[in-house]
Amino acid sequence: MTLSASASATLNRPVITAWSAVSPHGIGKDEFVAGTLAGKSTSALLDEEEWAVPDSRACLVPGFSLREVLGKKGTRSMDRVTGLAVTAVRDLLRDCGDGRRGGDEETALVLGTTTGSAQSMMDFTRASLVGERPFYVDPSLMPNAVMNCAAGQCAIWHRLKGPNTTIAGGRIAGLSALSYAGGLLGSGRAETVLCGAVEEFSNARAWLDHHRRREDAAGALLGEGCAMFMLESASMAGHDGRALAEVLAVESRVYFDNGVGPVLDACLDGVLRRGEVDASDVWLVSASELAGHAGEREREVLTARFGAAALDRAPSLAAIGDTSGASAAFQIGSLLSLSGQGEVPAGSVAIVSSVDDDGIVACAALRLLAA
Repeated sequence: MTLSASASATLNRPVITAWSAVSPHGIGKDEFVAGTLAGKSTSALLDEEEWAVPDSRACLVPGFSLREVLGKKGTRSMDRVTGLAVTAVRDLLRDCGDGRRGGDEETALVLGTTTGSAQSMMDFTRASLVGERPFYVDPSLMPNAVMNCAAGQCAIWHRLKGPNTTIAGGRIAGLSALSYAGGLLGSGRAETVLCGAVEEFSNARAWLDHHRRREDAAGALLGEGCAMFMLESASMAGHDGRALAEVLAVESRVYFDNGVGPVLDACLDGVLRRGEVDASDVWLVSASELAGHAGEREREVLTARFGAAALDRAPSLAAIGDTSGASAAFQIGSLLSLSGQGEVPAGSVAIVSSVDDDGIVACAALRLLAA
């Protein structure tokens, strides 16, 4: 299986021209950059009155209250995952100002996720089961139980009228969204695409993770947040110096049992070939840092292919915990953080590797441009 953009897009690769982040480091890109480069831990003790979860600590977005961040209007029934995404898109559009090429009609939105909001799905289902009648449920909560609610609300809040897509891909969702966005640009379906991925912390997610977590991943802390990127075609954005990174290629593969090693190797072969770069051209590599055997095997493969120095150059995201569906998007954000501080030679090639222990791997090749 491949997630690469269409052949037409290869002739005119997409570029990232702006980005935003809502993370455990704080609300805003600047907070993410500062926290990531400093390696600042975001682990915090959970309030037992607010959270009923199996773990005592997590990495949450500090001070994230929907009404305080987005206001009272339209947030009464909004869930956490939607609020995180709407906030990240707001900041992205605010930061780019008048730099966006496409108007509202030509601006698409692609949002990666694991399942949307597991909490909203479970709350709505539970209300149907425990109520006096199955249909005695709060209808205002129904939209939150639909996986594409967050993407739809982002478009409604910010008046984006182009294609609107939700990609459910687990940990690789951010790279899947990046590939899908490149296809929209290459096919002419949009002039600008806002793409990224989101994950919320909730009681439901914490318990689901607790019961599915393997023994070799015990002790992993959960995180949350959203990272969003503005993609435009290189011909439209590359000439005026706004481009931050060029998306060379995105690929994915499926593995079975403990076969992540050879499958990741094949995925790397594919992304290097499609990106028209050699392994020796790669200057830094961001690993997914998945807890457990799959994450250890990933690092072994990447080190053998690119060398330990390339992996060490990429900022670690361990400080924000396991952000699951948003993790690959945060990996891209960490590379842009480093590049934006002048720590990366202009034109360097970066590899983003994402491994999900459910049996999927994905890789992206980016060319980091001068900030």
